Amino acid sequence: MDLINKRAVVCGSTQGIGKSTAIKLAEMGASVVLISRNIEKLNRVLSELPLVDQNQNHEVLIADFSNPKSLKETLDNYLQKEKTVHILVNNTGGPPGGPIKDADTEEFINAFNQHLICNHILVQSFYPSMIKANYGRVINVISTSVKQPIEGLGVSNTIRGAVANWSKTLASELGSYGITVNNVLPGATATERLTDILHNVSKKINGTYEEAENMMKNVTPAKRFAQPEEIAEAISFLASSSGSYINGINLPVDGGRTKSL
Repeated sequence: MDLINKRAVVCGSTQGIGKSTAIKLAEMGASVVLISRNIEKLNRVLSELPLVDQNQNHEVLIADFSNPKSLKETLDNYLQKEKTVHILVNNTGGPPGGPIKDADTEEFINAFNQHLICNHILVQSFYPSMIKANYGRVINVISTSVKQPIEGLGVSNTIRGAVANWSKTLASELGSYGITVNNVLPGATATERLTDILHNVSKKINGTYEEAENMMKNVTPAKRFAQPEEIAEAISFLASSSGSYINGINLPVDGGRTKSL
């Protein structure tokens, strides 16, 4: 799986799945563009990205996904350099947890903007260069809630479903140009997001953090949480030439937890 002379934009790349994905794509030879809102964390990850080819050139872009207009301006400025982007990994931290019946309408609007609208701005910015290159990969990191809603994540379940259907529609429209659009659905993965979820679960069951952790592990056939690097392996496969005929799918990477097909 060789990504030499390919450029990959990875969102939410300062920690967790995004960071692991950026490192993996760089190991495969891609020039990686890190996007996040914290310049110090971006530069820290930038310094960790491997260089395996003399033509690699890793970069950072500062963007706040709570402000779609600002994101578009950042991308417009970047595209003035006439750079070709071959791979886009849409990866944004999920909305706060809580039952859907208690959610404020603003929570839905904010999450819709941060996830679907920003994803759409990114795709619209980069798909023309993918068409010219006759190579495009859009990978959206979503959630297994697309297949089976997760209790206590009402807003997230709703928005993730919207992103999945947006993605499936794009796959149909862009497939003839050599562009694939797929969704990776991580199960419980050892990230800061999972830590927050476990704290909420422990309060709900009136138990300890360790009890919540064991409960979540036990509903997964693998009896453990995923590591971010394991999710990155699935993403990198879809980003490679080996994934050229895989388009419009939802790929759970969840240790067998999701009960639906």
